[in-house]
Amino acid sequence: MITKLTLEYDGTDFIGWARQPGLRTVQEVLEGALRTVLGEHSATGEPLALTVAGRTDRGVHAWGQVAGYAHEAVDPRRLNGLLPDDIAILSAEPAPDGWDARRSAISRTYCYRVLTRPARSPFEHRYALWWPRPLDCDALEECASVLIGTHDFTAFTPTETEHVRFERDILAAEWRAGSSAQDVLELWIEADTFMRHMVRILVGTMLEVASHQRTPAEFANLLTGRPRAQAGPTALPHGLALAAVAYPAEA
Repeated sequence: MITKLTLEYDGTDFIGWARQPGLRTVQEVLEGALRTVLGEHSATGEPLALTVAGRTDRGVHAWGQVAGYAHEAVDPRRLNGLLPDDIAILSAEPAPDGWDARRSAISRTYCYRVLTRPARSPFEHRYALWWPRPLDCDALEECASVLIGTHDFTAFTPTETEHVRFERDILAAEWRAGSSAQDVLELWIEADTFMRHMVRILVGTMLEVASHQRTPAEFANLLTGRPRAQAGPTALPHGLALAAVAYPAEA
């Protein structure tokens, strides 16, 4: 018996998803609420624990994170009554046989938000990177268009890494006008999987292109497995959100 949870959280005050001793993480808070309702052990007799579709870093948000655990489904209202205000369960449902939150996922979609105006915003400072300087939006779109397809993203993940495969299949990538706020640009990007800091380094590098510090051709060259040092800075985490996780359609 596996339950699929869909949840959202404001990552500002979390040290990321993954449990870390003595630190406030999404996993630690959510597992604590589940154990209060269901007890310490899963349906298999092992300690009750969550698997997750994508581990988010410190300060990164989620609008459609997916996690799973081996026990019966719990009414989301019951769990939300035990959870703090910066995390909420959207749904809890029985999962198909053999389903796994991470391994069964076929794609993840992230959104990175950039506030592009001279004045900072008291409403966006937790959810969008403030960029008060001019940006070339055509250059941003050119960068996004070359991402689609399979590329080597070695330049877009830290040099010290556990990854052994650096190719990723980008299914969609585009910059859009923000739907909820004026002067906000959003990078929407969907891939089979992502590496640590990958979206944030892509954004940091694209912003350099859009500021005419490097060319779109130089950006495209980075997709051939160039060293991390040749790409741009890692954009701050608060502009990033895990927007959605896709799974095969059930028969």
